[in-house]
Amino acid sequence: MSNSTGDGQSTPLHSVSVAGAVVREDGRLLAIRRRDNGTWELPGGVLEITEAPEDGVIREVWEETGVRVEVDELTGVYKNTSRGIVALVFRCKPSGGIERPSSESTAVTWLTPEEVAERMSEVYAIRLLDALDADRPHVRTHDGRRLI
Repeated sequence: MSNSTGDGQSTPLHSVSVAGAVVREDGRLLAIRRRDNGTWELPGGVLEITEAPEDGVIREVWEETGVRVEVDELTGVYKNTSRGIVALVFRCKPSGGIERPSSESTAVTWLTPEEVAERMSEVYAIRLLDALDADRPHVRTHDGRRLI
């Protein structure tokens, strides 16, 4: 997938997604089990064309989990080289709502950092764990399975 520019060069097209690293006061992190493949991930999805990144995070977390959030800061940028997706992850704090599954998730829960590392694949666990690290934002590249 590419666009041609006036000078004949090809510009790659990327999809931009946003995700919320929602951290509760007790240090637990919000996670969903995806309906389509059963994997545990942080809530998020594709950023709409007219949407500000922070608004996209608020919308995606609400749609997938029933939890309302306030966005604190950008904690990481993650590029999936095999799918051309750039994900922006924002640390958030819960501000209301009640956890509930959605059309995209079969379970919503709060995990400890240790449980995140156990249940999630490396490329998703690192996004949540990076949000806990004071040295941020992080910029990482992966191939969909492993960090590069």
